[in-house]
Amino acid sequence: MWPPTTRQQHIRETNRYQTDVTDEEWHMIGPYLPAAKSMGRPRAWPMREIINGIFYVMRSGCPWRLLPSDLLPWSTIYRWFATFRDEGRFEKINHALVMLDRERIGRQCSPTGAIIDSQSVKTTEAGGPRGYDAGKKINGRKRHALVDADGRGLVLEPHPASIQDRDGGGPLLRASRRRRAYLVAACTAVALPIASAAVLNTVMSQPAPKPVTTSSGLQIIDTKVGTGASPKQNQTAVVHYTGWLYENGAKGKKFDSSVDRGETFEFPVGAGRVIKGWDEGVATMKVGGKRALIVPPLLGYGQRGAGGLIPPNATLMFDVELLGLKG
Repeated sequence: MWPPTTRQQHIRETNRYQTDVTDEEWHMIGPYLPAAKSMGRPRAWPMREIINGIFYVMRSGCPWRLLPSDLLPWSTIYRWFATFRDEGRFEKINHALVMLDRERIGRQCSPTGAIIDSQSVKTTEAGGPRGYDAGKKINGRKRHALVDADGRGLVLEPHPASIQDRDGGGPLLRASRRRRAYLVAACTAVALPIASAAVLNTVMSQPAPKPVTTSSGLQIIDTKVGTGASPKQNQTAVVHYTGWLYENGAKGKKFDSSVDRGETFEFPVGAGRVIKGWDEGVATMKVGGKRALIVPPLLGYGQRGAGGLIPPNATLMFDVELLGLKG
């Protein structure tokens, strides 16, 4: 129901676009955005206008290059969007706003129960995970959502649409433990219990895989052990990967991803065609396996760095999936 009082409360009177943040909204999210640095080049654009541009694209679905001319340059807005995405800032803002809104209506800031649902949407072949949902007859992507009892979004986990709900629930619950460790029960959208406290302790509280450090200093974390063959010397490995700078024990800026490009990467194992950390780390994988590699500078690009994207003496982190072998 939308009585006159509710309509007046939620009306958005703006001089430009309905997606522009109001003064009240900016007062809420502004403190969670990065402040201007006291040194270096001063900012040329206000952060509020950058957020307005991001919201315009998210709501309208238009390409970045088709942003209206009265907004900031599209390249500036996209650069800030990519930075916020890679550092998880949108998730941090959502986490803080969920707690504030729950306290506003008199609830505890941290929910102990949640509801799981999924949505499938069509996608193009441009890149990213993709599959066929036979139930909904959709070829594309599926997102599993974890919400509290009032419908506030807690965690979203994207998958290929071919993933069954029973298989997508586990990764979603495990992902929730990073910020929602206080959940003790979860159910599906039709209110069928799928996880009690005991089940969650088994599924979600599993310890993270411990890294194995080799004699060369490479750290290996197996997130999924493959069941196929391991590559032989000079055999071509077909992989998907994503690479980040690794700073202070955490992922930093993402600098490359075959997943984002939608193209696999191939290289002969042990032939010196890639950095030493890759040759060593992929050589002991099995087809179908997924592995995180934390590569020290001596096994990466060393003092020279790479292409302006990787600074000198940088430690790198790669998520690698071995898809197959050739030859």
